[in-house]
Order: sequence, then C-alpha cells, then structure tokens
Amino acid sequence: MKRRLLSVGIFGCALVAGLGVFVGWLEAGLAGIKPESTTTVAAQGSESSRALADSLEQAFMQIAQTVGPAVVSISTEQIEQVQRYYRVHPFLGQEPFEDFFKDFFGENMPRGGQEFKRFGLGSGVIIDERGLILTNEHVVADADKITVTLSDGRELSGEVKGKDPRSDLAVVKIDAKKLPVARLGNSDSLKTGQWAIALGNPFGIIGAAGSDTLGNEPTLTVGVVSALQRRLPRLARADRDYTGLIQTDAAINPGNSGGPLLNIQGEVIGINVAILTSSRGFEGVGFAIPINRAKGILDALIEGRKVLYGWLGIQIQDITPDVAEYYGLQDRAGVLVYQVLADSPAQKAGMQDGDILKSFDGAPVKNARELVDVVSHAKVGRKAQVEIVREGKRMTMNVEVGERPSENELADGSADSWRGLQVAELTPQLAERFGLSPNDAGVVVTEVKPNSPASESRLQPGDLINEINRIPVQSLGDYRQAISKVQGNALVRTNRGYVVVKAGP
Repeated sequence: MKRRLLSVGIFGCALVAGLGVFVGWLEAGLAGIKPESTTTVAAQGSESSRALADSLEQAFMQIAQTVGPAVVSISTEQIEQVQRYYRVHPFLGQEPFEDFFKDFFGENMPRGGQEFKRFGLGSGVIIDERGLILTNEHVVADADKITVTLSDGRELSGEVKGKDPRSDLAVVKIDAKKLPVARLGNSDSLKTGQWAIALGNPFGIIGAAGSDTLGNEPTLTVGVVSALQRRLPRLARADRDYTGLIQTDAAINPGNSGGPLLNIQGEVIGINVAILTSSRGFEGVGFAIPINRAKGILDALIEGRKVLYGWLGIQIQDITPDVAEYYGLQDRAGVLVYQVLADSPAQKAGMQDGDILKSFDGAPVKNARELVDVVSHAKVGRKAQVEIVREGKRMTMNVEVGERPSENELADGSADSWRGLQVAELTPQLAERFGLSPNDAGVVVTEVKPNSPASESRLQPGDLINEINRIPVQSLGDYRQAISKVQGNALVRTNRGYVVVKAGP
C-alpha cells in the first residue's frame, strides 16, 4: 500500500515539474528569451512542488502530535452464558468439532450453563478534558466492563454516560482531568475531494487482560472525502440509521470504530463507523458519522437523557414517473403518503393515504430520504406546517411532531405492524407497484420485518391479505379488527394461498 501511495506522490511531483518546463518554453518563446533560461523555471517548479509536499507532510505530522494523544483505545468485556460448545449428533455420534474445542480450551472447556467472556475492541476521541470520550454505541453496547487505554499507556475504567443506538453514538466517562482534547469541526461545510485523516487506536489492548500489545500510539491514515450523504443498509440492527454518512478512502480498519475522522486543520469532522468490504479488511471504502449529527445530541448523551427523534407516523415513497403522471404533477418533488398509521400525529392532523406531501415546516421536500432526515431532527412537541396535494388541490395543515417509537414498539405496539408485518390499503399506486388489480379486496403487505413471525410464514411484500382466522378482510379497518381478536397462531389467507403466522415472542 505504501508503494502505491509513493508512486502516486512521485507522479504528482513530476507533473508539476513538467508543467514548469512547458510554461517556461512558452513564456520564453513569447518574450524572445533564450530557451536555456527555462531550466531556471523548471527548477523553481520543482522547488515549489517539494515545498508543497513538505508543507503537507508537516500538517500530517502536526495532526499526529496534537490530536493523536486525544485518541484512545476502548476494550470491553461481556459475560455470556454458554449453552453448549458441542453436542452428540443423532446420526454421526460425537460432534466433529469437539476435539477442536478441547484443544482450544483444554480441561476448562465450557459446558452448558457456564459463563465465558466476550471481548470487544474499538476507539474513541476525548472531547472534554474532564474525561468525556465520544465513540460508537456498538463499541460499548451491552458491555459489563469497559477499559480505556490512553496514548500514554494508562488504563482507566470507563462508564457509559449515555448512548443512542439509532445514531450509533455514545459518550464514555473516565476518572481523569486535564486530558488532551480534540477540536470539533463543521461537517456541514465538507466537500468531496477534501483531505480526510482517520485516527484510531485498535492496538491498545489485544484480547484478554494481560495479553501482548502492539503499542499505545494511535494509527494515522490519510485519504480524501470520497463522497457525502452515503447510506448503508440496516442489516441486523433495524434501529440504526446509517444515512448521511461521509465516505472516505482513508483506511478504517477493524478496531478503528469510534475514532475520529479529521480535516487538514486537525478538526474532527466525523466518527468512523464502518467499512464496506468483502475480505474483512480495508478496501478503500470507509464511512464516518458527520460530527454535526453528534453535536446535536451531545448534551443528551453527556447527561444520560434519552435522545428524542421526530415522527409523523406515515409510510412514504418517492414519486415515480408513473405516480407523477397519475396525479398530474408537473415535477417529482415531494413524497407519496401510501399509509397513515393509526393514532399517529399525521392522522390526528387529518392526513390521508394517497396525499402528496410537498413541504415540511416551510421547506420544500425533494424525496423520502430528505423528509425522514428533516422530521427526525425536528423538535418533538412543536407544531409544523405541512403542505400536501390532495385530488389536485393544495392544502396546508399543522402537525404536532411526535416522538418516534422504538423499532420494537413499532413492530409490536401498532396494529399496522402486527408480528413484523406492515400493510396498507390497496391504492392504485400500490396495485401498480406490486402488479395487483386495483379492484382486488384486501390489504396489501408493504413490508416484512426480517426474522419476524411474518417472515417465517413466508409472507412477502405484494401479498394481498383477505382473511384472518376466517374473518374477511376488505379494508384496513377490517384488518385491524381481525388481528385484535387473534390469540396464538393465526391462519391468514392471501392471494397466494393460506399461511400460518405464529405468535411471536
């Protein structure tokens, strides 16, 4: 990797020198000066490029010296109950991997019901000299013990002051004073192509206590801001909101999660959170949470308060060309509301399925992702003016921004999220989207939560539900009434046949 970076650097210097020669010949020809004088111009170009390289090198070294001491290693221990590490196979006899586990654990191999420690490793950045450290929530989530290793080698016990799974940010407190602190920058002013410097301390502690270390000094890697407003899939944690991320090619390796991403001035512009890789190693695609997002919830995290996110209670989608044509819209700005959840702020304000939402709180809405971001950061409890288009007519309404429920509450507490199932009235738009007839009776499945009772029953988006436990379902009201009477497993009839949706945990 160093060889590759070096070759690029040499090419850059050669290019500058070459341009100096070209400009020298051109100026010489125009001014009637002898070509021999161009050697002086080339030398000046070479000196200029060397000075620029030296200046840049000094900037990186300065960042390592000033910000490096504010980057810490965070190791965690989590005690888990071991049910079994091996079993007797009904056909093959002893589990084939039993000998492996015996060799690994020796005579202390865990059996059913015993405990073992799971270790985790990440990074963090000191944001207050009193010992406040900003890191990722996933670094410290469910930890029974947190150890923070400073760059000077000191190991201190850490305590979580506050954490927010949705933003994947947390604040850890250590008992220390007059610590080096990193300056927080402004991520809203970032541009693609700017320098990006990633700092992390993945080697402060390796494995269990007492094991060998590779040193306490943080690692520094350099790249650029590759892109902005990136989005990652939610995968196993549906409650995380990995949107609006900074993408960088500065190496972010395992153990660097929670460390800072810096600009060339040494200011924190992001918190490193993830890499996109097929080999579990660095492949030039890393992501960081913008620091301004952290600033917005920092006080709540430090004080241990719950971080509140705004919510309207609507299911939305971008306006496709077909939707724009159906509604007679001149442009595709805005979102289509295909479902208004029961007892939600939107329903109380009078919003209906099929409305086109054009603006929120006076600001035009371009697409669904933008609306989600704006509403999420709106203050809970305040009134916001919403402009919609209904049956070709523009109208406004005042909506009181509600508090976004947790993913579990959305899945279990709402009739429209029964057993991991999201459904909606069958509108012409949804019928076209899923290839159904607008005249079909029933409610259409719009989303199925992974690993839910609904997904286990093989229900999928586009299924039309028209009966639950022999109760006919022709509308959303019928659906809600039917599921309210369900006890235990439910027999659900769809346009693809019957399925059994089991009672979930």
